[in-house]
Amino acid sequence: MDRFWEVDAARGVAIIMMIVYHSTYDLDTLGGYDVQSTSGNWDLFADVTAGLFLFLVGVSLAISRARTSMTGWRLFGKYLARGLRILAYGMVLTVVFLALGMGVIAFGILQLIGVSIILAYPFLKLRFTNLVLGTLIFAAGQYILAQGLYSQSFWLLPFGVVPEGVVMPDYRPLLPWFGIVLIGLFFGNSKYGDGRRPAVTEDKAPVLARPLLPLGRNALFVYLIHQPIIIALLAVSGIVDLNIL
Repeated sequence: MDRFWEVDAARGVAIIMMIVYHSTYDLDTLGGYDVQSTSGNWDLFADVTAGLFLFLVGVSLAISRARTSMTGWRLFGKYLARGLRILAYGMVLTVVFLALGMGVIAFGILQLIGVSIILAYPFLKLRFTNLVLGTLIFAAGQYILAQGLYSQSFWLLPFGVVPEGVVMPDYRPLLPWFGIVLIGLFFGNSKYGDGRRPAVTEDKAPVLARPLLPLGRNALFVYLIHQPIIIALLAVSGIVDLNIL
């Protein structure tokens, strides 16, 4: 069945935001240009970017569920396999970052998305309940993160409690971020619950949105390759020195 261009376009916007943020991160971390440290807005920019990705995860789950004829364990197996695959990609990044000495990605956004796809199964058909529950989870998670809680164990990482002294360049715990996935599920079920585009949305993408579509359709692939490309370009241009890795 046809893809919904508006979802791909929104995901393309999130990809561009991600590339912008990681470019500033590389300039700051590898180039020593203090790009991010001169403004307190980059953390918020990263959160908005992650939030958009996760909201679209929920929307996409709703569309996928509406378009499948699978039920029961077969349907759960579909999302289990998808979640485990994304979780595996996240663990590869964990190994890469550890090997380069760039910190620990013990529960980054890929791990979060992988686990969220699996955990979302009982909520796939819910609407208003997802909005309420998602809002409560997000609020509770924000409260926990604000407390700055520490633990000696990595087992509490999914719940916003971090090991003290561990550098984590990418950390997105279930609390609060699974709440955004559920809110996305609410929106997706409300707008695409029958597997079709809302009547008020044009069938064809506007000209300005079309360049975003390839990015949105290949978001995972772009995510996996964009950082090496950015670092290579910065190194070739002499902006960063890879010898510091």
